[in-house]
Formats: sequence, C-alpha cells, structure tokens
Amino acid sequence: MTTEAFLSLLQFTDGLFPGGAYAHSFGLESYVQAGAVRNAAGVEAFLRALLEGSSGPTDAVVAMCAWRGGWSNDLETCLRVDQTFDAMKPAAELRTASRQMGRQVLRIASRQTAHRLVADLFRGVERGVTPGHHPVAFGAVGSVMGWRREETAAAYLYSTSAAVVAAALRLLPLGQSTGQHILWSVQPSIGRLAKEAEDKGLEELWSFAPGLEIAAMRHARLDARLFRS
Repeated sequence: MTTEAFLSLLQFTDGLFPGGAYAHSFGLESYVQAGAVRNAAGVEAFLRALLEGSSGPTDAVVAMCAWRGGWSNDLETCLRVDQTFDAMKPAAELRTASRQMGRQVLRIASRQTAHRLVADLFRGVERGVTPGHHPVAFGAVGSVMGWRREETAAAYLYSTSAAVVAAALRLLPLGQSTGQHILWSVQPSIGRLAKEAEDKGLEELWSFAPGLEIAAMRHARLDARLFRS
C-alpha cells in the first residue's frame, strides 16, 4: 500500500470522518438501560459478541466481496453484494444505520476521486436502486483508493469497535483509559477475523447474534434514547 493510500484509509476510519457512527450504539444502549451491561467487562463482552457473531462473519466478508467487485470494476457484483447484505439485516435500526453510513462514505469518496465505479454506486444509492450499505461502500471505495484487502477488513472492524467503545463512554462512567484498554484487548480478534474474511465469498456469509438484534429492535421503544440505534 502506498503512503497516499494508507493516509486515505486513516481518513476514512478516523473519528472525524462524518460517517455518522457517533449517533449509533448498535444495540448497546438497550443493554445498558436494561442493566445487562454495567461496566468495562460487559462492554467488552458485548463488543466481542458483535465482532464474532455479526461484524466479522458478515460485514467484513461483505466488505471483501465489494472490494473484489471494485477491483475488477464490476458494478453488478457490488450491487448484488449490497442486496444480499440488506436481506441479512433483520433489525430495521441496524439496517438504516448501515445505509446512512454507507451513503456518507460514498458521498465523501465521490468528491475525492473521479473513479467511475464510485460515481455509479453513489448514483445508484441516490436513485434508490441499491441500499448502499456501509461495508459495501467501504470495501468498494477501498479497492479504488488502493487499500490492501486484509487492512481494509481490519480497518472496518476496528472502526466498528471504536464506535461501540465511544458509545459506551457516553453511556457508562468508564473513562478514556478503560476505553483504550477494551480496544487493545479485542485487537487479536480483529486481526483474526480480518484474515478469515479476506478470501471468503457471498456463499460463506453467516450471522448469529440474536441477542444483539433483539436489543436493536427494543431500542426503538425505549422511553429516552441518547443514540439512534
């Protein structure tokens, strides 16, 4: 990966990137309000469940499928991956969150590069032809920007983890050092999941995180909410 490509990867995963992840807890807020997550250990358990049961075997694999579609300049593959991923998101809040963040990735990327695939994919999202989910947009943009596959998957999983930890810091009195310790603790899992996802295809997608999905569904009925999901 060139230095320029590496810097663009950092930019698209930075906390300053206007993707909208700061507005989502991915179901964590429901767990906190129910008293099921009360401390750092609970946050780490929640994050590991998300990574192992959903983000790793589903989102990261989808990002890799979209990366290969982008690498071969195959818009139809990216659209097929997008539709498949949409069907695997049963919780409306999580589905909407992924669409919103993906749209932002494509919007920013379309301003930074004149690559036709990015423009066509963003146009398809704007016209309602395709949902434009976050891992699809991230993977497709990554291939155009020159990000290597494993680093793309790892960066996606890390940014997801960072978003969850940032939400936890606002929901619980943990402190920044504790948040960094949680992120450090899950790094081996992120590396392993990214490596596993690198060469997988759509036929190998799977997800099993019913507790997290139910928490996301319950979130819409909370009396008071800090996050959108």
